[in-house]
Amino acid sequence: MIDEDGYFGENIAAGYDDSAADMFSPAVVDPAVDLLAELAGDGAALELGVGTGRIALPLAGRGVPVHGIDLSRAMVHRLRAKPGGDAVEVTIGDFATTRVAGEFSLAYLVFNTIGNLTTQDAQIDCFRNAAAHLRPGGCFVIEVGVPDLRRLPPGQSAVPFRISETQWAFDTYDVATQAMSSHYVTVVDGRAEHWSVPFRYVWPAELDLMARLAGLRLRERWEDWAREPFTSESGKHVSVWEKPADR
Repeated sequence: MIDEDGYFGENIAAGYDDSAADMFSPAVVDPAVDLLAELAGDGAALELGVGTGRIALPLAGRGVPVHGIDLSRAMVHRLRAKPGGDAVEVTIGDFATTRVAGEFSLAYLVFNTIGNLTTQDAQIDCFRNAAAHLRPGGCFVIEVGVPDLRRLPPGQSAVPFRISETQWAFDTYDVATQAMSSHYVTVVDGRAEHWSVPFRYVWPAELDLMARLAGLRLRERWEDWAREPFTSESGKHVSVWEKPADR
């Protein structure tokens, strides 16, 4: 079930940071912030899907002015409650279409958030929205997984990615539509609770075409924030598209 906060309402926001605790470790956050701060340079950054501020807060702490867009008031409430939370300006809205004032040297989407837009049209709109906010020479960065379809044998639609005594998590795929959903089953006091969120998986080449439609061009693609080379074995990519200086 969703409400005005989308799929990240109060019931999810309340435990989000704990459920994704490994993504908040310095080993994960610092390389991302290093690269984003470098790309932002002397300009401002726009985070699409700012959430609870996992990246926005340390990036603002580096002296980069950060503006976030997010649909979930519950997630943004958590951001505001953290040290430095008042330093990040946030606009509530759909990050595929919501416009904010100002011009940015960097726009970015992290942790598979582009997949939260569940149609190709919405993902295209997101690229166009990012491009409209960028100053000439600015960059749009996306971190997203490569679709894991090699683990999906014929006749199977589900792939587990977390199994423990108290939690099971798996993705389901529809390869005809590129629709997928992540499902989480957690045992609390002997009772199972289920939560799922839909995504649309997207290929690197498809993202490049979306960027081209928005007037952007690919500048770099790495396997991770440490800038390891992207290969056919990479499980995710960090891609950088640039707005030409003459736009």
